[in-house]
Amino acid sequence: MEVTKSLRPAFSSDVLIRKLRGIADISDDDAAALGGLTIQEKDVPANRDILLEGDRPTNSFIVLDGVVCSSKHTGAGKRQITSFFVAGDLPDLHGIHLSVMDCNFSSMTPGRLGVIRHSVFRSICEQRPRVATAFWRSTLIDAAIYREWVTNVGRRDAYARAAHMLCELIVRLRFAGRIEDHVADLPITQAALGDAVGLSAVHVNRTLQALQGDGLIATSGTKLRALDWPGLVQAGEFVPTYLHQKDPDVAF
Repeated sequence: MEVTKSLRPAFSSDVLIRKLRGIADISDDDAAALGGLTIQEKDVPANRDILLEGDRPTNSFIVLDGVVCSSKHTGAGKRQITSFFVAGDLPDLHGIHLSVMDCNFSSMTPGRLGVIRHSVFRSICEQRPRVATAFWRSTLIDAAIYREWVTNVGRRDAYARAAHMLCELIVRLRFAGRIEDHVADLPITQAALGDAVGLSAVHVNRTLQALQGDGLIATSGTKLRALDWPGLVQAGEFVPTYLHQKDPDVAF
């Protein structure tokens, strides 16, 4: 991963600290240590490969802004998106211990990444056990999200799949501080949503229209408003336990 941007550790570390404090117990001393990490920022355009399957990176990255996805491709070239990542997430943290990437990471939207060398991660984990626990918890939550996605794609119908995906994105964006006035900015194409829920772009379009027709959501460009949050939650069978947030507040 080529790094070309300047060092701006204060802002980057604030995003990281916010995320870790939302899922684990981080002391002020731990937060101060995280604030001292060297994080190199990198701007990325939409639809740009960040890491590819087979890469052997010596860095991991945090999403500072925008949306990133992980994906796998079939032999015929069909893409399955396996997770979305929003501000504060550490998509490839497992790369510290798994030397070869087994999936691809791509930017879904224009965004900004914070790149941290694996040696820096190892050093702070050795010195700060609670920080190491928080990073471990972050990867465990990623695994919980993968399990939920398997269930969503494998066992729910199209209407429920789309509703569940929208619920998850809304809750995670709100947790990351990226929701304003109950409106989420989701500049993700319908084709990409289809790759995430196992539907064609045409089927996604029909399903979103059905959700709008039932008064659950409203869209305007890239903006999504949950008009009937309890109804959307019910439609998607959405139970946020798997996100393991310390103070889950999903009332919308």
